[in-house]
Amino acid sequence: MFAVIKTGGKQYKVAKDQIFTVEKLAADAGETVQFNEVLMLGGDKVTVGSPLIADAGVQAEVLEQTRSAKTIHFVKRRRKHSSQRKKGHRQQLTLIKITDILAKGADKSGVKAAVGGAGVSVAAVAAAAKPKAAAKPKSAPKAEAKAVEAGAAPANLLKSAKGDADDLKKISGVGPALEKKLNDLGVFHFWQIAEWTKDDIAYVDDSLSFKGRIERDDWIKQATEFAADSK
Repeated sequence: MFAVIKTGGKQYKVAKDQIFTVEKLAADAGETVQFNEVLMLGGDKVTVGSPLIADAGVQAEVLEQTRSAKTIHFVKRRRKHSSQRKKGHRQQLTLIKITDILAKGADKSGVKAAVGGAGVSVAAVAAAAKPKAAAKPKSAPKAEAKAVEAGAAPANLLKSAKGDADDLKKISGVGPALEKKLNDLGVFHFWQIAEWTKDDIAYVDDSLSFKGRIERDDWIKQATEFAADSK
C-alpha cells in the first residue's frame, strides 16, 4: 500500500518503512507524527482525494533533524557600478521513517500532527493540523459568545452622535470604511475612544476584526489629544 502526502509545499509518494527527508517539522527525534494531508491512497484499491481524503493519515517516526548540503548563490554585476555577492544556504530538513498508513481513523488516532517548523508559512501549518476534539453543538457556543460580547461592550457607545460627529479619520490608520464601521458600532466622538479600557479595546478589536490595530496605532493617546483640541 502507498500514499501520496503533501508537506512543506511538496508532494511525496510514500510506503511503509520508507526513510526520506522532508522540509523541517516541529518535532524532536523519536517522536511520532501524523501527516493529515493525504492526496491519494493506492494498493488493491486506489482512492483519490478531492483534494484530500477525509479521515486518512500517514504516521511517521522522526529520526533526526538535519540540514541539506550547502548551496552557493553568487551574483556579479559588471557595469558602471560593479558589485558581487556570494551567499551560502543549507536547508533545514527532517529525516523520517513511515510507520503506518491509515485509510481511515486518522482523526481519532491522537497522534501529533506533522506541522512545519522554522521557515514554514503559517498557512501551511494551519492546513496540516486537524482538530481532534468532537464538534460541540452550535447553538450553545453562539449563545455563550453573544452573552460575553454583550457584557464586554464599552459603556459609552451611542445610538447617534451628540451634536456634530468628530472626524475619526484624523486617527492614524482610520479611513472612511473604518470610520463607518465605528459609527455603526456607536462610536462618533474622540472622547468615547479616549475613555476605553482594555476590555473595551478587546471588544472593539473582536467586533470589527481590527487585529490589534487600536493598541498598535495608539488610538487612545491620539483620541485623547484630539478630544482636548476640540474643547
